[in-house]
Amino acid sequence: MPSELTLFLADELATSRLGADLALALRPGDLIALSGDLGTGKTTLARALIRAIAEDDTLDVPSPTFTLVQPYDMRVPVFHFDLYRLTSPDELEELGLAEALETGVGLVEWPERAALPENAVTISLEHEGEGRKAVISGDGSAFERIRRSLDIRAFLSAYGWGEAERRYLLGDASARAYETVRLSGVRDRIVMNSPPLVLGPPVRDGKPYAVLAHTAQTVSAFVTIDHVLRKAGIAAPQIYASDLGKGFLLIEHLGTGPFLDDGEPVRERYEAAARLLAGLHRHEWPTDIEVDGARHTVPPFDRDAMLIEVGLLLDWYVPYMTGAPASGAMRDDFEALWNAALDRIAGEETSLLMRDFHSPNIVWRGDRTGSDRMGILDFQDSMIGPTSYDLASLAMDARVTIPPELEAAIVNAYQEARATDSLDHDMFALSYATMAAHRNSKILGGFVRLDRRDGKPAYLRHLPRIRDYVRRALVHPGLSDLRHFYERHGLLAEDRA
Repeated sequence: MPSELTLFLADELATSRLGADLALALRPGDLIALSGDLGTGKTTLARALIRAIAEDDTLDVPSPTFTLVQPYDMRVPVFHFDLYRLTSPDELEELGLAEALETGVGLVEWPERAALPENAVTISLEHEGEGRKAVISGDGSAFERIRRSLDIRAFLSAYGWGEAERRYLLGDASARAYETVRLSGVRDRIVMNSPPLVLGPPVRDGKPYAVLAHTAQTVSAFVTIDHVLRKAGIAAPQIYASDLGKGFLLIEHLGTGPFLDDGEPVRERYEAAARLLAGLHRHEWPTDIEVDGARHTVPPFDRDAMLIEVGLLLDWYVPYMTGAPASGAMRDDFEALWNAALDRIAGEETSLLMRDFHSPNIVWRGDRTGSDRMGILDFQDSMIGPTSYDLASLAMDARVTIPPELEAAIVNAYQEARATDSLDHDMFALSYATMAAHRNSKILGGFVRLDRRDGKPAYLRHLPRIRDYVRRALVHPGLSDLRHFYERHGLLAEDRA
């Protein structure tokens, strides 16, 4: 039996707010059926939904009564169908509903006039007193995403932000998503929507990938790491409200200044980030943290985590490049070589690692001074591991091409900031090359996985850059055995898939 949600909509504003909440939940392939008599608010709801995705409150949204279908090319494409004038249910196929759902969302008024696919979520509107009653029914992922979006509205209401305007900010490679929320006269805030991690099937030693990789399983990891970062003077966002069980946070908006300049790296900013990283690595960090009801133990970036992560190269990138899965012999050689490489740096210093310390997760605030110029985001998967890892994450930024001379400047800025520390520079250089090769090998596999498994092909455009980073890292003479392995198997050639 389909699940149901019932809401009372007191006025047109409430109906429009529901449309905006629905918009934040929808993904390509979703189908929303709007049912109700004339005057119950179907057009108001549809218009608000489309305008919210467009982020344009003045967008002209004409009724498709005569055209039968009106397409909107937006962040999530929407195809608005009106079946009132449909003369035969068979006409729906001619209108291209199936093709529309391949790339976008279907929004259907008067769905009773045709047989819709079973995955449709139905929203029935009817008069109730001075307002309207909305009954949302369905099952599957679309319905659950809608339920969660409405839960976010309830979360905001509990903390005085129930009337806030919600706008999509971004999603990332995980299930997390972010929204900007806005109230008149108050500085914008951010909602983090971080559902509890779905562990997935066992992949090694009876354990799921996320357990082996020590991926954060709840939002408590973000809350606790945020607390210790702020306490140490790092510009991480203040947390105003939380629902730890559902994974909702209302947090500070650190600003909109991009770390890049029109998509290009800026040496001054990367060097400043390297110096911030150096200070972070000189700090003593707790590993067992409890704050505001959240508890978290910062895990080690241990051998299990390192091997399962770099193994993504074999699991996803090798089949992508060669058209065949990695053989058992190839896997054995790969693991033996990586174990030997990791053994060579096993004694290197460790500290708190952000894990993705690169341009998408740094907000540049040029009107401020010192470390406060950089707002830091996305650190819930922090671990204790080799300090060279985060430096490699920054100096070989996965999202923007860092030329070799800029990479060298970033590394030099970090080392100069640690000039009084007892770093063995030769060993640190080996550790840096090893972690750079490891991280970028993992990313090659991870980006192919995002395409093949998660339907996110945009990540593939980064592969040439990441391959170049791996080549750079493997130039170090201490990694010659790994370099020969990668070259022998054609893993650094241009795409052949």
